[in-house]
Amino acid sequence: QVQLVESGGGLVQAGGSLRLSCAGSGRTLGSLYVGWFRQAPGKEREFVASITGIDWNTNYADSVKGRFTISRDNSKNTVYLQMNRLKSEDTAVYSCAIAPYISMSARDYDDWGQGTQVTVSS
Repeated sequence: QVQLVESGGGLVQAGGSLRLSCAGSGRTLGSLYVGWFRQAPGKEREFVASITGIDWNTNYADSVKGRFTISRDNSKNTVYLQMNRLKSEDTAVYSCAIAPYISMSARDYDDWGQGTQVTVSS
């Protein structure tokens, strides 16, 4: 089992940037498929981005394409989410998790971190 800890959230003005980190312990993330999700108050958890373990292929939700970038540093056992040109609608708790295969459904993911709050002021 892997433990995931997110960090890097905070309060930022619209148009600003943040970089979130998803640090793994207990198991290497290097070969695992890692996804970022977010959940705003009163809304369902939604897929944001994911990255494969072997060839680092990435996948993004349409709402963040061109603004967010997912990457990984296996030497640090960490996956990142660089978020640029943030909008008020990006406000949510962002969480990372792992899955055994490529998926955009939260039901396929396990070992969720506790999440980090991102608040974008307009």
